[in-house]
Amino acid sequence: MGPEEPASFEEAMERLEQVVRELESGELSLERSIVRFQEGMMLAKWCRDQLDQAEQRIEVVLQQEGGGWESRPFEPRPGEDE
Repeated sequence: MGPEEPASFEEAMERLEQVVRELESGELSLERSIVRFQEGMMLAKWCRDQLDQAEQRIEVVLQQEGGGWESRPFEPRPGEDE
């Protein structure tokens, strides 16, 4: 994977999983392992950035006591998977 961005989060995660499998196989030369490691780090950062952006966009609209509406950042309930 070159410097171009993945088309989607799912595509990036799939490629990241492939990179991990290649690294874990132990079949790559040292140089190719370093290149794959760098690619994996870039993919992980890209995915993390995408998740951060999605989290910032998620808002829950709550009805206030007076009948008005309030918008606030999403916060999962304790015990819920994030």
